[in-house]
Amino acid sequence: MSFSRQVKEELLKQISPARHCRIAEIAAIISFCGNYRYSEDRGGFINIITENLTVASKYFILLKKTFKVQAEVMVRKSHNTTYYQVAVIDNDMVKYILQAVKLDAQGTVNGLVVQNTCCKRAFIRGAFMAAGSITDPVKAYHFEIAAGDEKKAGKLKDILNTFNIACRYTMRKKNFVVYIKEGAQIADVLSVMEAHVALMSFENIRIYKEMRNSVNRKVNCEAANISKTAGAAHRQIHDIMYIRDNMNFENLPEHLQEVARMRIEYADVSLKELGEMLHPPLGKSGVNHRLRKLSEIADNLRRQKEEKNDIKDNQCKH
Repeated sequence: MSFSRQVKEELLKQISPARHCRIAEIAAIISFCGNYRYSEDRGGFINIITENLTVASKYFILLKKTFKVQAEVMVRKSHNTTYYQVAVIDNDMVKYILQAVKLDAQGTVNGLVVQNTCCKRAFIRGAFMAAGSITDPVKAYHFEIAAGDEKKAGKLKDILNTFNIACRYTMRKKNFVVYIKEGAQIADVLSVMEAHVALMSFENIRIYKEMRNSVNRKVNCEAANISKTAGAAHRQIHDIMYIRDNMNFENLPEHLQEVARMRIEYADVSLKELGEMLHPPLGKSGVNHRLRKLSEIADNLRRQKEEKNDIKDNQCKH
């Protein structure tokens, strides 16, 4: 079972005891996956069509509990996909429901329906049930609701913003989609919708991923430090060996002789550890200073050797 389906299965059982909240959730379901029409002359209908049986079941239950109406349920298959249609065709009941949900001609909800905080929660819940999805957090953080047109997307975004949930919307295949890609914000949406079991599961996965990423960062950092230390030690030993072969250690000051011999003998240790082995012990910066001095001596020797070679080459040419 997908994570989206788990969330929707949990929300199926979330039936608000407050009639105004149930109306807000019905309004969202009709707005995001329904169509309707009503006129005094021709009558009307309210239709929702969904591939998700959970959505159809939730809508059917909400209608029955809120308006005492027995909606008609039809099932049809097309290209190996099953569609569930829930319809209200009684003219008086259609009029009554549309007056309650207060959707405009484009299906955008009226602010009066989502005036209370609890009704905003219910509306978001209904919108997600009707047209939402959430990626398995093990794979990625992505929450979205297909809003249809830009007006509905903007209204949904405004409602989410009242809970300090930062979201955006974009057009995808002529359909405006409201989306969230930040883990903490998706957790907040699950909390707002009151999907508490899904929230616990999501947070457990998020904590595990953050811990794993933290461990990986530390391992990578330590590996980089080890590589850096090994590279520096290799250069230091190369300079010291050059001094030994071209100048002899005895010509060095005693404190440089000591650190040079210790560096060759203990090639793998850090500067701090090397300093602790000296007599008297020396701090990391002190050891680094002495090794820099040895590198400068090695560079001077190389320069002198190059100058001598240049002089010889010039003498040979003449």
